[in-house]
Amino acid sequence: MEYFAGLDVSLRSCALCIVDSKGTVLLERELPCEVDEIAAHLNSFPHAIERVGFEAGTMSQHLFYGLTGEGFDVVCMEARQVNAALSAMRNKTDKNDARGIAQVLRTGWFSPVHMKSREAHGVRALLSTRKALLSKTIDLANEVRGLLKIFGIRLPKTVKHGSFDGVVRPMIEMDEVLAHALVPLLDARLVLYQHFLELDRRVKRAATQDEVCMRVMTVPGVGPIAALTFMAAVDDPTRFKRSRTVAAHFGLTPRRYQSGEHDNPGRVLKAGDRDVRATLYAAANALLKRTMAGSQIKSWGMRLMRTKGRRRAVVAVARKLAVLLHRMWADGTVFRSETVEGLA
Repeated sequence: MEYFAGLDVSLRSCALCIVDSKGTVLLERELPCEVDEIAAHLNSFPHAIERVGFEAGTMSQHLFYGLTGEGFDVVCMEARQVNAALSAMRNKTDKNDARGIAQVLRTGWFSPVHMKSREAHGVRALLSTRKALLSKTIDLANEVRGLLKIFGIRLPKTVKHGSFDGVVRPMIEMDEVLAHALVPLLDARLVLYQHFLELDRRVKRAATQDEVCMRVMTVPGVGPIAALTFMAAVDDPTRFKRSRTVAAHFGLTPRRYQSGEHDNPGRVLKAGDRDVRATLYAAANALLKRTMAGSQIKSWGMRLMRTKGRRRAVVAVARKLAVLLHRMWADGTVFRSETVEGLA
């Protein structure tokens, strides 16, 4: 008989449930969310565990590689499917969730989630840190703008990040009251901006040192940020059998509702990684609006813009870019502007 272990994971604790192939609950425990504790309880079970499963979450990476290293067959399950299965339960508790996850694991009604490599998570952390520092720098600049308005000082509508301190600091230092209150804010913003510039240099260096990034950056509109974001999200191009499914994976394909005589297409799914979707949208917008080089993908997008509107055209080009970048990565090919038509 086969035995399956389901884990309902939270930040510091997890609920463990072990069932057999008939669905009979054999063991239930509340454990600390530590690999050693979980592995010890699984090893103390008198029978070999066929598979260990939990839904995707913030602790998935740590638990997956930790339990795999202990010799268990570990599966990380797609959260939406697990949530749909658990929604049928009357009471939501950690114990009941672990029991439901074990039953889902036993029946096989789940989709496994790809666990990214440590290198991919490192690139993603670099990009997220850069984005966070830029966001905080903008927030502090806007805070300074708002405070200066109270004293009748109105800054120009557009001031570049690099020249903001040089423009604003002389105005503030002329007034003792303003200097006492706002100079520390300017100092904090300047430090954040300097760290942002360092992270921006690291991102560009990482992109130029990677052969795949350099190849995909030959696509119009795709820069270091878009290339690294896409590569960190995909991680392994071979996990997609067809390039067309990459666009659906990142939520860039239309939603569809079909039942009987009704067949209604809707808006894009917006599933998957939000940052990748936003980055591809920005790259598509840059391709259509700012790049001067001509290509079939740009001509196709411009025709679509005239008939469907700007937003739909940008989304369609973003979808085509996702397919194109994966194809170039998987095949080792280079961008050829005359062969883009019909990829998506």
